Amino acid sequence: MIQNVAIVGAGVMGRGIAYAAAAAGYKVSLTDVSENSLIDAKNEIVHIAKKGVTIGKLTNDNYQNIQEKMLFTTDFTGAISHADLIIEAVPEKTAIKKQVFEEMEKAAPSNCLFATNTSTMSPTEIASFAKRPDKTIAMHFFNPVHKMPLVEIVKGLGTSDETVEIIKFAAEKMGKEPVVINEFPGFVTSRISALVGNEAFYMLQEGLGSPEDIDKAIKLGLNYPMGPFELADLVGLDARLNNLKYLHEKLGEKYRPAPLLEQYVKAGRLGRKTGRGVYEYTKKEKEMIEK
Repeated sequence: MIQNVAIVGAGVMGRGIAYAAAAAGYKVSLTDVSENSLIDAKNEIVHIAKKGVTIGKLTNDNYQNIQEKMLFTTDFTGAISHADLIIEAVPEKTAIKKQVFEEMEKAAPSNCLFATNTSTMSPTEIASFAKRPDKTIAMHFFNPVHKMPLVEIVKGLGTSDETVEIIKFAAEKMGKEPVVINEFPGFVTSRISALVGNEAFYMLQEGLGSPEDIDKAIKLGLNYPMGPFELADLVGLDARLNNLKYLHEKLGEKYRPAPLLEQYVKAGRLGRKTGRGVYEYTKKEKEMIEK
C-alpha cells in the first residue's frame, strides 16, 4: 500500500506531480539539487492549491493537508529513504536518469516502486539502471498536471502485473484517467503529437501559412483544443526537439526534426518559459500558463 511518495525533480512536471499526489492524500517529499527550484515549486503549489479552494475544487481542509503533507528538500537520500513509491521527473536525458536511478537503488527501501515520468523513453532500459525491473514502470503525466486528466502507464519488459495494478490505483487516486500500454518508443500520445507538431514546423518552414492560421486550421478543422505551435510553446521547444531526436533514432525518418525547429532551439526560443518560442509572451502570460 502506498502512503509515502517521493518526487525527484522540482521542475514543471515534478512540482505538478507532487501537487497531484499531495492533493490525493499521500505524504509527499519533493527533492531537487536546486534550492531555488524547490522554492519556486512550493510557491507554485501553494498558488494552485489556493486557486483550487477559490473555485471549489479543494476544501480548506484539503488545502491545509497539502501543506502539511509536503516536504521540500535537497536531501535526496532523506527524501526517498522511507518512500513506497518514487516518481522520477528529471530531464529526458539517459545519462541523468541513469545517475538518478542508480542513486535511488542505493537509498530506497527494497519494497519501493520506481516510476519514471517520461514521454518517450524506455522503462525497460531505465529499469536496467537499478535492480528491480519488476517494480519499475513509466508514468507519463501531462502538462499542466493539475489540469490534464490522462496518465499513460507503460509496462517495461520485466514490470510485474502487481506493480501495474498498484500504479494504476495510485493514478486514479490522484484523480487521473490511466491507460495501460506496452512499451514502444513514444508510447501512444507522444508519437502522434510529435508527428503533428513536427509537420507544423515543416509547413511554417515552407511558407504554407502563418503560425496563427496553421494553429487555427488544426483547432477548428480537427477539433484539437490547442494548435501544434501553441502546444509546442507550452511543453517547450527544447523538450519537443529532444523527443523528436529520440523517436528519429528509434523509429526512423518520419520523425526527423524540422530544421526550423532546431533553429528556434539554437536561438533560445524555447516557448513560454523563455518568453518567446513560435509566439512571443508577456511576463503576465508566462505567469498565467505556469499557474
